[in-house]
Parts: sequence; structure tokens; C-alpha cells
Amino acid sequence: MLSRVADSLYWMSRYMERTDGILRMLKINYASWQDNSAEFSWSPVLKIFSFLEEEEIAAMEKDGRSVLLFMVIDKENPNSVLNMVTRSRENARSMQDHITKEVWQCLNEFYHIMRDEKLQQRLMQEDPITVLDGIIKQGLLYYGTADTTMSRGEGMSFMNVGKYLERAIQSADILDVKFSELAYDLKKTTDTTYWKYLLQSISGYELYLKNYRSGFEARNIIDQVFFDVHFPRSVLYSVQQLQRNFGRLKSDLNIESFDKVNFMIGKLYSSIQYSNVQIITDMGIEKYLTQIHDDLSSIGSALNQHYFAYS
Repeated sequence: MLSRVADSLYWMSRYMERTDGILRMLKINYASWQDNSAEFSWSPVLKIFSFLEEEEIAAMEKDGRSVLLFMVIDKENPNSVLNMVTRSRENARSMQDHITKEVWQCLNEFYHIMRDEKLQQRLMQEDPITVLDGIIKQGLLYYGTADTTMSRGEGMSFMNVGKYLERAIQSADILDVKFSELAYDLKKTTDTTYWKYLLQSISGYELYLKNYRSGFEARNIIDQVFFDVHFPRSVLYSVQQLQRNFGRLKSDLNIESFDKVNFMIGKLYSSIQYSNVQIITDMGIEKYLTQIHDDLSSIGSALNQHYFAYS
């Protein structure tokens, strides 16, 4: 497969995964804002999913409607949902011969939904949760369409590499931002809704209630979001899937490049697999999360260098 095509498949998938993460976070945070608008801050969302400076975040963190417009349809925000979907569609258009007609149609429809001039009015005047739900379902349609129509070849492997790398980064970053607000202190008391909304934003709330009967505790949050292999958005599960899908890209033509990147992924997977909450606590939560983020970013850079012909 040409590096240009592999690059487009990889980034098409990463952009769609980021879109899904942004939308879920916005939906749950809007509900939280409605429950406690006086004390609620949109700062974590903006820190995770935007490139704004601290002063810009401070100016916007109490205005939920402005945050929604900025994160969903602002053309000047490179990480807005509109721009993510647009880039995903551009990547898909550049290699239509390598994706199914159904996937292209799904992305094209998503693009036109985001370009609809009425979307801004709906976000401002209607219930934003209902509007966001509709957009989220369009993203789920993409996932289902890709899963049921794409051939299980190199193309799907590159898509999954992008998807799970992006997901692992998101989960680690969400934990980092939420724990930074508690000064990385596991014993610091916080309202149970603090953890409830975090779990809901990554679709982990129901699983948490089934697995942990002792209530919402910081240690249990780390255990699920980092180490639960049955939780599809945990860091360990995401890196496990990243390793599995990257392993399918091995061939006699790229042994050296494959070995370099595979070693990085395997090393990261082992370091997470053989860690636990106590090890993280002893090392320091902030230091551990920073290391994981740096390792994931290094894997992304290595993929760019060895597979997508970036310098």
C-alpha cells in the first residue's frame, strides 16, 4: 500500500475518533453545567481538546453556549468537530478506491450535516443535548459502516491503528486533566458527581457500577480507565488493540521499520500491563501520565516517519 494511502486512512480514522471523543465530552459536560452552572467550569474540555491559552480558556470557561459553538462549528478552531469531519472527509476523498462506497457516503453525509447553516441556530436555541445526540449517532453510523463493509486488509489495520492510538491518548489526557484539578491527590475529597461525569463522558459509568460496589473512589477510576481490558476505552485495551492491528502490517518489505515501531508499542503495552494503581501512586500520578502521553506521542511520530514518509 502506498504511504499516501496509508496516511489518509490513518488520519481519517484518528479524526473521527477525536470527533467522537469531543462530542461525548461536550454532551456530558453540558448536562453537568445545567446541574450546577454557578460552580461548573468548561476548562477541562478546552484544555483537552483545544489549543487555547490559559487566558482564553478563563474568558470562556463559564459560557457553555460559547464553548459549544467553539468546539462544534467554529471554523477558526482547528479542533472543532466541523474541522475534524472536514479533514476526515478530505482524507477519504483522496483515496476513495481504498474505502467502500458506503464509508464515503457516510462521511460525506456527516460533512454536509456539519456544514448546515441551521446547526448554529439549533445549538443556540434548541436543547444542545438533543442536537449533540444526533451528531454522535452520525459518528456511530460511520463506525458501524466501516466495521461491516471494509475489507480486513492493510487498510482496515491502518484505520484501527489510528483509532486506538487516538483513543489511548484521549483517555490518558482526560485522566491527567481531571486529576490535575485535584493536585494529583488520590485522597482529596471530591463530589461523587465529579467522577460520575468523567465516566459518562467516556461511556464507562455503567461498567463502573457493575465492577465497583464501594462507590466512587479515585483509585478505582484509575483502575478502570487505565487497566480494565474489558473496558473499550481503557488505555490498556486501546494499546492492546493498537499492538494487535499494527502486528498485521508486518511484511518482508518493511521489516526494519516494523520492528522499530513494534518494539515501541510492545514496550508501552508491557509497561502498562504490568503496572497497577499502587505503582502509579508510588511513581507519582502526574509523572506516570506524562510518561504515557509522551510514549504514545512518540509512537505517532514513529509511524509518521517510518510509514507515512514524514521527516
